[in-house]
Amino acid sequence: MAKGAGQRGSGRCGSLRRRQQHESDPFVRRARAEGWRSRAALKLEAIDARDRLFMPGAVVVDLGAAPGGWSQLAVRRVTPGGVVIAIDRLAMEPLPGVEMICDDFAEPSGLQAVEAALEGRSVDVVLSDMAPNLTGHTAVDQPAVMALAELAADFAHAWLSHRGTFLVKAFQGEDFDAFRGQLQQTFRRVLIRKPDASRAASREVYLLAREPVL
Repeated sequence: MAKGAGQRGSGRCGSLRRRQQHESDPFVRRARAEGWRSRAALKLEAIDARDRLFMPGAVVVDLGAAPGGWSQLAVRRVTPGGVVIAIDRLAMEPLPGVEMICDDFAEPSGLQAVEAALEGRSVDVVLSDMAPNLTGHTAVDQPAVMALAELAADFAHAWLSHRGTFLVKAFQGEDFDAFRGQLQQTFRRVLIRKPDASRAASREVYLLAREPVL
């Protein structure tokens, strides 16, 4: 899944302004200095430091993985013996220890590809940083983001182990409370996380759900 964030500017000036903001972002600079594929890796790193998402030997599925920053961190945490399966409709450079699937998880072929890669194994951690190509119009973007979150939740409910963890991107706004309520009914613990690497002005947060009620 393509990832996007923030409102889109208009024309060449808007594009230049976004690029300048991106290049001056301290988290972008830090991610490059530390060798991460994206600043998003720093978001996951902060959540993991607080909540300990991973353990050696764990099975992880990363939905909407491109360019691979979350998978990059996950494979380090679950080695030795772990499995990381990453899917995105955008092609990604290979990562040692990560099985990468170039397909759209929102399509039946994408789900089938992930299920085939699992070979019947249950999943310890489902990660979803999926987002549509944002238009900057809340009435369009909010339902699209939440639809992907619900798709990821369906997969988590079907494949997580009884002690499993589900981390999903969501946008605060319409349908957010209802989605969180659904997770609270089907997981023993549901927490909201907004790591420092998430832009303060963004409505983006992450819902961390643990121990599904089977």
